[in-house]
Amino acid sequence: MSTLTVKEKEQILSADTVELVNKFNNKELTSVEIVSTYIEHNRKVNPEINAIVEERYEKALEEAKKADERKTNGLLRGIPITVKEAIHVKEMKTTGGLEQRQDLIAREDAKVIRKLKESGAIILGKTNTPALCFCQETENKLYGRTNNPWDVNRTAGGSSGGEGAILATGGAAAGIGSDIGGSIRFPAHFNGIIGFKPGMNQVSTKGHFPSVLHPLQERMLSIGPMGKSVRDMEFIYSILGNETFGTRYLQDFKIEILPGNNSYPLSGEQHVLLDQIEETLSKTYSTRRCVPPYLEESALLWQEVMSIEGSKPIEKAAFNNVRSNVYSAFLREKLTQRTNIHPYLSWAIIGSKLFKPSAGRIREIHEIIKKGDQMLEEYLQHRLLVFPVYHKGALPHGKVYQEIFSIRKSFLQYMPYVAYANIWGLPSLTIPVGKDENNMPVAIQIMSINGNEDAIFRLGKIIEKKFRGYIRCTRYE
Repeated sequence: MSTLTVKEKEQILSADTVELVNKFNNKELTSVEIVSTYIEHNRKVNPEINAIVEERYEKALEEAKKADERKTNGLLRGIPITVKEAIHVKEMKTTGGLEQRQDLIAREDAKVIRKLKESGAIILGKTNTPALCFCQETENKLYGRTNNPWDVNRTAGGSSGGEGAILATGGAAAGIGSDIGGSIRFPAHFNGIIGFKPGMNQVSTKGHFPSVLHPLQERMLSIGPMGKSVRDMEFIYSILGNETFGTRYLQDFKIEILPGNNSYPLSGEQHVLLDQIEETLSKTYSTRRCVPPYLEESALLWQEVMSIEGSKPIEKAAFNNVRSNVYSAFLREKLTQRTNIHPYLSWAIIGSKLFKPSAGRIREIHEIIKKGDQMLEEYLQHRLLVFPVYHKGALPHGKVYQEIFSIRKSFLQYMPYVAYANIWGLPSLTIPVGKDENNMPVAIQIMSINGNEDAIFRLGKIIEKKFRGYIRCTRYE
């Protein structure tokens, strides 16, 4: 039985990883106290938000006892985290939200999980995703829908939506998500947490399901940390990353903020916040409003790259043991709601077939990206970009899906902000900076090229301090 007071437990839930590491190392808190606090909390909040879909609480407590006995080592020794369901954790399920995979147990850890375990981290559980991570809202036939803790009638985003939701309530010290189309940044923006999408080839994606096979898709997929502070993102990224990043001073950088009156939708509240960020930063740093190269092309390039081969690997994974094809499954689900493939997934696969680029167009895309990489490598050498994440805060369930997966190609309006970092393989840090008209969190993202992560984190800490940053959702206490 925990001897901690209610206030002490609340402090644990609000604390970031760095603070908990310090308190554990200074023997102000035991790992058992920390882990027990999260378990108690998550059992209370998870029925409302449906974020954690598989827990390992008993094993986590056993590992916490070993950490307290100093039988484990590492920078994250004794610290509990959650992990996106798409990432293999040995002896836990990796289902992709598919009913036909509900008994599949991972035989080995993904490389990032191996690094985290070697650092002493304790895994509390795995969190919900859309089916095969193929949507920016988190809902599937196996585990159901994840709700935004600030308003359960609104989306938690996706595909790392379970992570975003549980971390918003303080349900772990930090979490691990993945991002091929805003999948860390949408949930960070909608739930009011911090998220970091590493740049291309900086963190191993081995052990992620579904995997990506095409090199153009591979450059867009990243696994990265999600949590409660910018310093946590920096700390955990230093554990996960393939390379160390050098010191970069903000005085050596130009900060370019996307104009609020660009050709893409943006809420009035976010217009104001971008103006306020410019005003704050311009007092100390070289700051201007401008549109970076290749923004206009990015959303279409992203959609075409996602649609290479008409998403055959995704379709195969979804329909391998199902007696129907994608078209009949989608129609039958719309009529009866009795198939085991979620319509979000079926429609996304159909969309990929519609937007599938030809062999000639793929060659063109390779050339565009080759030229764009060269230009941006030079352009971003001493530049940081500040973008919105989405045009509004969390929308009611189903609305983001309708905006992005419309046959009218509305993704061209709504995806440029996030697609930019994916198609160009840029590291991107997401930080909550305020609220929208519905009292929901909204965020900005900071981007540059690989090697400039230190500058991204430095600017992130300034914006985090001056604006909203992480505020824990306490509606369930």
